Amino acid sequence: MMICDNCVHYVYDEEEDIYLCNAEFDEDDVFAFSLSQKEECRFYSSYDEYKIVRKQN
Repeated sequence: MMICDNCVHYVYDEEEDIYLCNAEFDEDDVFAFSLSQKEECRFYSSYDEYKIVRKQN
C-alpha cells in the first residue's frame, strides 16, 4: 500500500478511470519530490472520516 492510498488528495477520476493526486504542486515541489530518496510527501493529509466526530466529543 502506498502512502497515497489513504490521502485526502488522492482521488478517482471517472473520465480517465484512474486514481490521481489533486494536490497543488508547483515546479519546485515536483523537482524536490523527484530528487527525494524518501517516499514522503509534504502535501500528505490522512483521510480520517471520524476526525470531526472526535472533536465534537
